[in-house]
Amino acid sequence: MVEKNATLADRHEAYLGLDVGKQSHWAYAVDSAGTVLLSRRVSNTEAGLDEVIAECPDDTLVVVDQRRNIGALAIRRTRAAGRPVAYLPGSAEHELAKGFPGIAKTDAGDAQVIARVALGMPQTLRPVSEGDPALDGARIMSAQVAQVQKDRTACANALRSRLLESCPAFERACEMTAPWCAGMLSELGGPWNMLDAGRERFCAASRKHGASRGQRDRLWDAISGERPHEQAVAAKMRYVKHFAGRIAADNQEEAMLEEAIAESLSGNADFANLQTIPGIGPRTAAQLVVSVDISQFGSHDKLASCCGLAPSTQRSGTSVNYDKGHRGGNKPLKNLLVFSCNSLGRSKSYYGEYLRRCLGRGMKRRCALKATARKRMKVIYAVMRDGTPYSA
Repeated sequence: MVEKNATLADRHEAYLGLDVGKQSHWAYAVDSAGTVLLSRRVSNTEAGLDEVIAECPDDTLVVVDQRRNIGALAIRRTRAAGRPVAYLPGSAEHELAKGFPGIAKTDAGDAQVIARVALGMPQTLRPVSEGDPALDGARIMSAQVAQVQKDRTACANALRSRLLESCPAFERACEMTAPWCAGMLSELGGPWNMLDAGRERFCAASRKHGASRGQRDRLWDAISGERPHEQAVAAKMRYVKHFAGRIAADNQEEAMLEEAIAESLSGNADFANLQTIPGIGPRTAAQLVVSVDISQFGSHDKLASCCGLAPSTQRSGTSVNYDKGHRGGNKPLKNLLVFSCNSLGRSKSYYGEYLRRCLGRGMKRRCALKATARKRMKVIYAVMRDGTPYSA
């Protein structure tokens, strides 16, 4: 369970802002009248944190800008001392710092912003949920997945730029981040080497790495129909094998991490309940569980806005300037929620029918998928809020 927002909004005798860091934090405390109680650096150790917390009055609200990893120890020691704790996201703190003219971007300045925002704008604070070791582990692995995906994208872009120069048709038929394609490229090299290897070796490699017959034939037709440039063949082959090998390794690591995340969340009720919703699989369910603290959202509209699925309206008085898609929010989660609706194309569920109705009205497929994801968000919110499986 988490602390209620009403507790965070209550007046406290003092407010301690911690700008957390790896080796040390900066602590800045003010009382209810705004008088500075302390402002100094604190080591990221139990003794250091216990000392600074003990210097503050008993009714002190401690606010951190990182609730996981480097901020976890500060939260644990605050709770051990019996003090309430809250969380101010770093992105919000950076925006609010603009309202403090003359404060430079320093650790001391950030801690001051955290403490004074907690004093004057308690509605901006968020509760900190109790630690769940399995969920915390899944969150750490989810961050590793994001890093692996970033590296794979960089390798694919580097590989695509070289293949585009050598054989544009091959580049169009090639799914560089797919496991079968990355495996074939790491074994055979680029199109110039695949063609020289011959059809028999090419087919053997495609079977080894799990390519379908259609994928194999499209790739072979592309390289046999357009002879690649052969300048610096050896250098290009080494280049392709290197980056394709990294993509293949990233694919394997991502699969292992997702399997470990699913295993870590096997006992999580939300993880199981979310998969009862049409179109929600283990990957999307896991991302929802590690990314969303449902207690922070008062309605499905707020959750949809956080995920980037709600339109953004510009209003001034009685004038409405425009409505458009929201580009912010949790983009990885938004992409999963939208593209998971592709599986509903032939579904007989309510959401499958809704998707087909949107397409039947002439909506572009991308817009129809987003509309379906927004419609399904109501059920996702209800399932996570009530802790019950979906029932049509």
